[in-house]
Amino acid sequence: MFKLLIDTCVWLDIAKDYQQQALLGGIEELLHQKKISLILPQTICDEFARNKAKIAKDGCKSQTDILKRTKDIIHKFGDPKKKNSVLDQLNEVDYKIPLLGESAIESIKRIEKIFASANVLSVPDYIKLRAAQRAIDKKAPFHRQRNGIDDSILIEMYADSVHNAKPSERLAFVTHNTKDFSHPTDNNKLPHPDIAVLFSRVKSLYFISLGEAMKRIAPDQISDLMLEYEWTEESRRLAEIIDAVSELLDKIWYNRHQNLRIRIERSEIKLVEKDEGQRNVCQRDIWQGAQKAAKSLEKKYGLQDLGPWDDFEWGMLNGKLSALRWVLGEEWDMLDT
Repeated sequence: MFKLLIDTCVWLDIAKDYQQQALLGGIEELLHQKKISLILPQTICDEFARNKAKIAKDGCKSQTDILKRTKDIIHKFGDPKKKNSVLDQLNEVDYKIPLLGESAIESIKRIEKIFASANVLSVPDYIKLRAAQRAIDKKAPFHRQRNGIDDSILIEMYADSVHNAKPSERLAFVTHNTKDFSHPTDNNKLPHPDIAVLFSRVKSLYFISLGEAMKRIAPDQISDLMLEYEWTEESRRLAEIIDAVSELLDKIWYNRHQNLRIRIERSEIKLVEKDEGQRNVCQRDIWQGAQKAAKSLEKKYGLQDLGPWDDFEWGMLNGKLSALRWVLGEEWDMLDT
């Protein structure tokens, strides 16, 4: 079994980026299969909890602000021939930004569930003393002018795990914090010289990419898992939704028009030159315009795709229209045509 200490910054980056959900799914599966376990100090849980509220909010806000500025620039200075096309693409992105926030919230919940099922390690005093000694000695992660006490505690907790590891156990330390943990002048995939003694080629590994770590741990299995979790339902484009609403409006209107036609043919509704508030009448010029509109829809869709609908099909048409209008901001049951 591999024991992984995954730095807080890695967990936060997974939560921020919806494209990392496949990787998160891989972690969940390997934990479930007991192929890996976590070295999880309490400091990681605490730091994640302090930062989680900002993830979805800040991510969406910053992207929205950037998008707004971009659209303003395109609108003012864009090529008139291409401007509308570019703005349509930006509107598509704007429509999907709230979905990214929802994705971050879901990822946070999944990570917290992982933490809840793990063995969270309290930080003993001797670890704190060793971490403080690193500060005194200005050893990584205290080699820069910053307070690296939490990072120092992490590396000392990992050092304890390496020291106490069973012969059958292998370990890995995973971080995105290359400035504090990686080699300062060489390949940043190598650990800093101050902590290099903790790592080897086989027993204890250093990674700056969780994906690389998992591929090293279970190469065949993680490839299959990534393929499985990377398949997701893509949300519909805004233009597709608008087109679908337009088609549903046409078909529902046409059905209502046909019902009106039947009532006129049966003399249940009379055609008049001017509607003066009478009951069961239809103004003649309005009816003539409706007939032209109906002919246009028959040419557009074909009679075979315009009904008649049975009760179930009619309910489906109206239900689809109500749902799509709700997505676009209307209230439920808005079925006016």
